[in-house]
Amino acid sequence: MSTDVTYLTFIKLNNNTMLNLILFGPPGAGKGTQSVKVAEHFNLVHLSTGDIFRANIKGGTELGILAKSFIDKGQLVPDEVTIGMLGGEVEKNAGAKGFIFDGFPRTIAQAEALDRLLAEKNTGIATVISLEVEEEELVARLKSRAEVSGRTDDADESIIRNRIEVYKNETFPLKDFYSAQGKVKIVNGIGDIEQIFSDICSRVEEAKA
Repeated sequence: MSTDVTYLTFIKLNNNTMLNLILFGPPGAGKGTQSVKVAEHFNLVHLSTGDIFRANIKGGTELGILAKSFIDKGQLVPDEVTIGMLGGEVEKNAGAKGFIFDGFPRTIAQAEALDRLLAEKNTGIATVISLEVEEEELVARLKSRAEVSGRTDDADESIIRNRIEVYKNETFPLKDFYSAQGKVKIVNGIGDIEQIFSDICSRVEEAKA
């Protein structure tokens, strides 16, 4: 499989009173850049799982301490801990116009857990945008990013390809998960950043219609 995919999922709450998005994808797909732009454009709260982990660990919260115990052992943070943190952030921003969940879900189990969280709030997923990027483009982008960021995991091509392979095995199946619900739409993720952003915004407007 030569194509990797970023998904931008649109969720409508309370009869369209809120617009919530999920943005995730393989390393180098541009999810960080696009999530910030989309959040600013639609006045949404940007929730990054990485940022949430760091804030909870630094703040010494119960969930943060629990998450750190797994991270320090080199283990993945359990889904229920991550969902607990996300749920807390949603509650903290109850008056928001909407949210972008950046970096979650990454597996079908996480998607199902997120569905349960949203069901408790009487809502669900409306549309999934699939941002497609060829694997060689992903590798080239990450190598270029390494020159600026200095990130060692972006500089080593073998590490890059392993990260992409993990994405294919663990996250790519979500395309089928959402396709089975008739919720996937495609956007070309290769090209000018502003054009990609414009295409994403068009899909947002379609979801809002």
